[in-house]
Amino acid sequence: MSHADLVMQSYGRCCASPDFFDSFYRHFLASSPQIREKFTNTEMSGQKLLLRQGILNLVMHARGMPDTKLRALGASHSREGFDIRPELYDLWLEALLLTVSEHDKQCTAETRQAWREVLKKGIAVIKAGY
Repeated sequence: MSHADLVMQSYGRCCASPDFFDSFYRHFLASSPQIREKFTNTEMSGQKLLLRQGILNLVMHARGMPDTKLRALGASHSREGFDIRPELYDLWLEALLLTVSEHDKQCTAETRQAWREVLKKGIAVIKAGY
């Protein structure tokens, strides 16, 4: 099984967990005052839907989908947009991996490494838009 397939299966198990996205945002917001500041006026139910789709776009990019949506995300998160500095994506990834470990009951060290490898390609596209 490819790393992208392993991640897709893991993500399916995570999405089946009702608190997955809430847990992610608890971890992510706790990771930095800068992160908390970025979400001060954010409507979180809509944000969770965007996150759900964004993770899927990252996985699909690793499976060969063009980077069009990720480049658009990079543009919206650039200096001229939401001004999300590239190093904040590292905190995002660590919060996501922690949350996956909690919500995917089949998660192993191999699963976490697959997530890291699969997402880093797409995260690089987003960071490049800064």
